[in-house]
Amino acid sequence: MFLGRIIGTVWSTKKDENLIGAKFLIVRQLDLKLKEKDNFVIAVDSVGAGEGEIVLVATGSSARQTEFTKNKPVDAVIMAIVDKFDVPLKKYLQEQENLT
Repeated sequence: MFLGRIIGTVWSTKKDENLIGAKFLIVRQLDLKLKEKDNFVIAVDSVGAGEGEIVLVATGSSARQTEFTKNKPVDAVIMAIVDKFDVPLKKYLQEQENLT
């Protein structure tokens, strides 16, 4: 699972019949300072998220555990819209400095 920001939409008029009604969003992964990383995924939206929102994304077999994605050919799902999160930033920054 990772934090991400929705940066766009993928439109598909023809798709597997199990994915009819699915909304595909482009999600760029974020670090704990909400800085965008280079990697991204195309994820099925199960919660009604929109562009610019911060979301939680599950990948792999866990992506098929939501009510909407159960037994569907999905490798990434947006399963929550983040309202707030708390990180002891001072401790996090100290740990990051120790890694370099």
